[in-house]
Amino acid sequence: MSLRGTHEVKGNYQIFRLTGLLDAFSEPVFRKVVGQYIDEGPEDIILVLSQIDFIDSSGLGALVQLVKQAQNNNGTLQVVTNPRVTQTVKLVRLEKFLSLQTSLEDAIANLKNKKK
Repeated sequence: MSLRGTHEVKGNYQIFRLTGLLDAFSEPVFRKVVGQYIDEGPEDIILVLSQIDFIDSSGLGALVQLVKQAQNNNGTLQVVTNPRVTQTVKLVRLEKFLSLQTSLEDAIANLKNKKK
């Protein structure tokens, strides 16, 4: 199983819900698709990775690139995570940069706080 997901626009932000594996095999398409949506806007993105089974260094690299792309477009990228993804992100000390959130509700609240 590779990476699958859904996309929806909610007002002034976009939500991507992903399942499967975010690895070297799925990373190029993932980065390209999400990157196009960042450029098209709205530029604030929430990636729901709570159903991700595995993330490797390629997936982490894609997340870093997408955060930078969102920031270049005056947006933000929030990552809703699960314990497995959180552990992997913390190993490379990117938890603050990737704005890890424990739930979709927390990510939405964080977006609203940043816009004030």
